[in-house]
Amino acid sequence: MARKKKGRAINGILILDKPAGISSNAALQKIKRLYQAQKAGHTGSLDPLATGVLPICLGESTKVSHYLLDADKRYRARCILGATTTSGDADGDIIETNQVPHLTEVELLELLSTFVGEQEQTPPMFSALKYNGRPLYEYARQGIVIERQARHINLYDIKLLAYQNAHAGNNQPAYIEIEVHCSKGTYIRTLCEDIGRVIGCGAYITMLRRISSGPFNLQQSITIEQLYQQFSSDVPADEQQLAQMDHLLLNTDHAVMQYPSYTLNETQLKQIQHGMSIAIEVNERQKLHTDHCRLYYNNTLIALAIIKDNCYLKPKRLLFL
Repeated sequence: MARKKKGRAINGILILDKPAGISSNAALQKIKRLYQAQKAGHTGSLDPLATGVLPICLGESTKVSHYLLDADKRYRARCILGATTTSGDADGDIIETNQVPHLTEVELLELLSTFVGEQEQTPPMFSALKYNGRPLYEYARQGIVIERQARHINLYDIKLLAYQNAHAGNNQPAYIEIEVHCSKGTYIRTLCEDIGRVIGCGAYITMLRRISSGPFNLQQSITIEQLYQQFSSDVPADEQQLAQMDHLLLNTDHAVMQYPSYTLNETQLKQIQHGMSIAIEVNERQKLHTDHCRLYYNNTLIALAIIKDNCYLKPKRLLFL
């Protein structure tokens, strides 16, 4: 006899504004407990120092989490110029300081533009990437350096939001604030270090905020504190309180709205439920304009599919069946 799963079979996506000082997994566990959910997963780690958009998928919605992992992101970051740290951010120890050269804003903008485009980036040691089952940051804290493979990334745009140069005369450190639109797998702390290296003085991050992840942004987000303020304890006590929280969840298809939709009839539904491909007309294929699509039945997202041989829809991920 199968063991009964603990928790509620709740489905949906919560757009969390992760606070600083805790890991993404710690934030995930707080939300899972609050919702009393059977299953939960996040869609891309944020460092403890970082804040901002962290979509939390509950229940069946975890089946689309990898689409958000692969999505583009936007960040805002403040980088202190003239020093480097062991971790590339303010949590590390300063290992070197240098004089910051005088740069005009025009010169700085020109320098930042050289970082835009496709490139290879080596992940930092202070990251959650695993090596032999352990995150790299555990090795880094022991002074162990693991060889890492460079990743292909794309920096679509870098905007300069603020700049205080070293000659401002106010005894404050030189810094820049930037907004970065980038592909998956981009490490902003590495970008910051690279900018400092090119300037010739070093740099490290003191603030990092994710302002969007795929289709989701800060305007849709809610903080853990705002959730807790609605209740007298960490876990809602009754069904009415749980229902209030459930209204904050977005439907699963919000994560995959970039793909066109296709409505199934009853026969096609049964075929999809058995993992079978379904034939589509040429005119229907032309309407899809992509190799992926969303499959619906009775206005409910049933599955995600890929197009095979230009005339078949093959289920890739079954949902809510």
